[in-house]
Amino acid sequence: MYWNGWPLERVGILFVSLAFLMIGIQVTLFHYRQNFHHKAMWIPVLFAPLFFIVGSVFTFYNVGWVSTLFFWLMWLGLIDGLIGFYYHFRGVGIRVGGWALRNFLIGPPIILPLMFTALSGLGLIVMYWR
Repeated sequence: MYWNGWPLERVGILFVSLAFLMIGIQVTLFHYRQNFHHKAMWIPVLFAPLFFIVGSVFTFYNVGWVSTLFFWLMWLGLIDGLIGFYYHFRGVGIRVGGWALRNFLIGPPIILPLMFTALSGLGLIVMYWR
């Protein structure tokens, strides 16, 4: 089934896709700055462009396999964001002084992985809304 006009679901998928492009750039810059010292840092760096590409294709070609792929990638992104939150929160705690406010200010950004989760959640809401 191809799209008929620009329904809210299509606009939502486009928004989520473009947002993953932007957040992917930011995540790449942050993780590059830390020299990818943990292998898990590669996951959002590699997945965000994939989410952008699949979402962009889905925006313009509403076919079954792309829809299914986007759906499962959004679940994967939701889980990845939660794992990232764990690592970031743990990373703040292992700094000198533990979970002091200054470590939340200068340590790994704990909200950024939750934004990854939120975007994936929005993608899932759009998929379930249909």
